[in-house]
Amino acid sequence: MDDLRTTLATFSPDDRKEFLRFLQRQRRKEKGRKDAHLCELLWQKQEYDTPELLQHLYPNEPNAVAYYALRKRLLRQVTDFLLLKQRDQDLTAASTVRGQLSLAQYLFDSGIARLAWNILRKAEKLAAQNEQYELLNTVYNLQIEYAHSEHAEPLGEILKRRNRNKPAAEEEERAAIAYSLMRQRLREARTHGRSGAAFDQIIQDILREYDLQEAFARRPSLLYRLLSIARSAMLVRRDFASFEPFVRRCYHLMEKRHGFQAAHREYQLGLLYMIAHALYRNRRFTESVEYLGQLHQLLSTGSRSHQNEFYPRYIFLLAANLAFLRRNAESIALLEELLRTHQLSPRDHLTARLGLGFHYFAEGQYQRTNQVLLTIGRSDHWCEEKMGVEWLLNKNLGEMLTQLEMGHHDVAAHRLRAIERLVRDRFGADGGAYRYVLSYLALVRDIIENPTAARQPAFAARVAEMPRFLPLEREDLQALSFYAWLRARMMNRPYYDVLVELTAPQPAAAIA
Repeated sequence: MDDLRTTLATFSPDDRKEFLRFLQRQRRKEKGRKDAHLCELLWQKQEYDTPELLQHLYPNEPNAVAYYALRKRLLRQVTDFLLLKQRDQDLTAASTVRGQLSLAQYLFDSGIARLAWNILRKAEKLAAQNEQYELLNTVYNLQIEYAHSEHAEPLGEILKRRNRNKPAAEEEERAAIAYSLMRQRLREARTHGRSGAAFDQIIQDILREYDLQEAFARRPSLLYRLLSIARSAMLVRRDFASFEPFVRRCYHLMEKRHGFQAAHREYQLGLLYMIAHALYRNRRFTESVEYLGQLHQLLSTGSRSHQNEFYPRYIFLLAANLAFLRRNAESIALLEELLRTHQLSPRDHLTARLGLGFHYFAEGQYQRTNQVLLTIGRSDHWCEEKMGVEWLLNKNLGEMLTQLEMGHHDVAAHRLRAIERLVRDRFGADGGAYRYVLSYLALVRDIIENPTAARQPAFAARVAEMPRFLPLEREDLQALSFYAWLRARMMNRPYYDVLVELTAPQPAAAIA
């Protein structure tokens, strides 16, 4: 496998243009740029072997030595480009401290010790304010290394601060080990099909083993990372019924015992979003909106980087909640304004477009739904790379139903066959984990061929037999929205009314 080609393949179209400009700035030559030529060859769909690459690059006289030197140089340029890009995108305190450390080291090496020490003091202050204990330990080590300088602080004072910080830095190290173990053991639990009750036990055992119970109770950064791992496990299992009370309990204990400081803003926003999302998935829409209100209030006083990260997610989740509270027109207005006023990342742009299409569909505005989906303007392959196969399936299913509702039965049938091929190609002839999609498509095919089929008793019996992972009252909301369309056809009722009824919160006794 060609590692250089694999790395370059991760670049988006915009990244590719930016990287070629980066190469141009590196060497001020318009012609004969072998590195850019090699880059373009590696980006092509056809995968060339080494002799073919040599022929393209050196048509007169293939030069293997020059080729391998060129590859080495290009890999170094890719590394430099990605480091610069990551630093530009990372606006956190940790990134700033790392930059200050690099600058201080450069100044020491250049003999400018006074300025280097001023930079180190700023790095120390910023790292301490933002609880970056491992980086703070690195700052102290560099201060100790250059404590002989006339501009340095007394070594004894540096050592005292370093020793006070050391336990917290070691806690970070133990937490990093614990995180890896949690991921591994949760993955093993899923593989062996253990019950959800094992979740709490796995986490408690690891926290006890690494003496981290108290640390997670008072350190928002550690708590956030712990709950991110737990949430990943819950997303796979879709077990939000277990996760939601767990994350709420952790958040409110932290809030009550220690509170959240300004340095904890990112973690507090993340925790509030987790709670709101879990409540939404558990169909407690009103409570979810209440937590989103707290998140929005914090965002209004937060930094630009926090706004960029959380505001689109806040709008997406708020719009989704409002739709199930019969406030779908507000959902549409929120997403339209977001698309009009914000420069969104590719992922957020796709999420906004698909969400807006869903809300238009719920209103019965099928022409607008179709227009919104068309403005995505990307191939299925590109969308799958960015968003994953499940997102792509939801998009394609939405397109199919939209065409059917507009009366374009031939187009809908064509989309249906394309989705079937996608599922079988990815997951096998029976559809594997997505076999319920094939069952759904078979029912939709019957409606395409005979619009009255949905109101026949045999059709209702087939719908009842559709394979699902969970009982209907706990089914995923996205899957349920497609099921609601079938129900609406069977009952000859408006889709949105049926959807809202199906997603209404269930009594506790019904879920148990």
